[in-house]
Amino acid sequence: MMGGFGLGGGMLFGGLLMIAFWVLIIGGAVWLVVTLARNGQSATVANLSRQTPLAVLQTRYAKGEITKKQFDQLRRDLGT
Repeated sequence: MMGGFGLGGGMLFGGLLMIAFWVLIIGGAVWLVVTLARNGQSATVANLSRQTPLAVLQTRYAKGEITKKQFDQLRRDLGT
């Protein structure tokens, strides 16, 4: 036949190419999601580092992360 690369050998090679194709597609998608997630996280950290402690406290209170009592105590602790 064709030197051992008949119908069976061609299907094996085609199957390997298909697997390699899907590995590249899925790997690229994972890389894209991780890259975008890291960029979004670093932007949030950068925004928080530019805010004053009182502004961070007010943001946390507005989001409901802390109660009024906690807000007042922390504001007194900050001396404002």
